[in-house]
Amino acid sequence: MESNDVCPSPNAGVADWTGALLLVLGYLRLPDLLAFQGVSRLFRDAVAGDGPLWRRVTVDRPLSGRLNVDALLRITSRADGKLESLVLLNCWKITDDGLTQVMDRNPGITKLHVPGCRHITADGIVRIVKRLYEHSGKLKSLHIHGISNITKDHLDILKLFLFGNSVKQLTSPTHYSYRHFLTFNSHDERPIDVDICPKCNNVRVLFDCTRENCRSMKSQWLECRGCSFCIARCEDCGGCLDFDEPGEETACSHLLCIECWLHLPKCNICNRPYCKGHSNLLEGSSLGFVCMQCRDSAGSPYHSVCG
Repeated sequence: MESNDVCPSPNAGVADWTGALLLVLGYLRLPDLLAFQGVSRLFRDAVAGDGPLWRRVTVDRPLSGRLNVDALLRITSRADGKLESLVLLNCWKITDDGLTQVMDRNPGITKLHVPGCRHITADGIVRIVKRLYEHSGKLKSLHIHGISNITKDHLDILKLFLFGNSVKQLTSPTHYSYRHFLTFNSHDERPIDVDICPKCNNVRVLFDCTRENCRSMKSQWLECRGCSFCIARCEDCGGCLDFDEPGEETACSHLLCIECWLHLPKCNICNRPYCKGHSNLLEGSSLGFVCMQCRDSAGSPYHSVCG
């Protein structure tokens, strides 16, 4: 009996496998994406020729310190002038001129984050945002903390280009515990990440209080909103510390409110805890631990007992 079945092409499985693999490219970080190009000529051509894949570029560690202007221009050129998002985290080799070239080639960008890029200046950012505004006015999110010498005048101009004459607030409160992620978070979509501190009048990242009694009283909440230089805060919960509440000491030199301090395990010798951010330094048993300072102290009772 004759069979009408058609034998599958030997390349069909390879095509399906390759297509499935290419679908994951959009989820890879930039270092992985660049390394992926070296697998084969097929992958190199597929990655380099996929324009939409390069419309959202994020450069963080370990590439931050190595990225220069020439490399940035090569990477962003793959978007064919349709770059939507550029996030440069601590890329200290990028300059005003280099960033301006990228923006001139991609005037429709909607997200520009350059925190910690210390060779970019406040004047340079103003010029870039002004050019983007004149070309398309599509920029919706700008992050610039860590850039030196930003003044109130700079900020007022940037807000005018971003928001026009409308008064636009941050979409959600920024809590003190979030500061660890400020420089390394590429998913923060706030319109702008800095503001005028009501205490010192400097342009900095402002933090909101987490204490329930402060948040329930609007006037009090405004009193304890400010930058990290002006408002002392608990390292763990981010709540403000009153002047008559200097904060409880920790083995890692951070301050804690009494509520957080009471709930943390203490050193058997000095009775000080580590904050949650340094909990990896805890060494001991179920009976307790000895902090590094006490362990390293030559006169510690710990050494006299264990030595």
